[in-house]
Amino acid sequence: MKKTPIEVFSDWAESGKDLGMQKGHKKSVEHMLHFATKDLDNFSFIDAGCGNGWVVRDVSNSAKCTDATGVDGSLNMISKAKSLDRTNNYICADLLNWIPGKKVDLVHSMEVFYYFENPKSLINHIYTNWLKENSRLIIGIDYYFENSVTHSWPEETGVSIMKLFSESQWNQFFKQVGFKNINSWRFGQNKNWSGTLIITGIK
Repeated sequence: MKKTPIEVFSDWAESGKDLGMQKGHKKSVEHMLHFATKDLDNFSFIDAGCGNGWVVRDVSNSAKCTDATGVDGSLNMISKAKSLDRTNNYICADLLNWIPGKKVDLVHSMEVFYYFENPKSLINHIYTNWLKENSRLIIGIDYYFENSVTHSWPEETGVSIMKLFSESQWNQFFKQVGFKNINSWRFGQNKNWSGTLIITGIK
């Protein structure tokens, strides 16, 4: 029987598989964050689906970062994040319902949005409730239509919700919600891997 994404990631936190995710995603995330922060002076930051908090810890080391928060639906992941970092903010909450006390300059997410039944609703929620005017959402996705090697992941991982969309469909979600200056590209391609699909836009 398949498990929900939260159940699977909670198991991974207990087994230490989160460290493998961290290592596997690190280059893509560094590339995304460089793109998103290179022209910013100071910025506040939320990592949506933060896992064990490694991105929050990395970003908070930047002198330009004024505040860093990680949000995740897995209590095990948030507990792990808090045990590793007592400086930054970590919140266990449903991303679709949680609203920050203050809107922020940058929201980042790696390998999260396709675990939602309706990813567009999450994009809209972040656009409406998390982001300041002229601020940025940037997401990375490995499971998408053009990256055919990933199509077997739902069966291999036993996750109950994994929504497969094309690059153009993800771009349309951003456009329909109201983002402007939308860009998408792929990072880390090799012979059998189409790369991490990165989509970003400005509110």
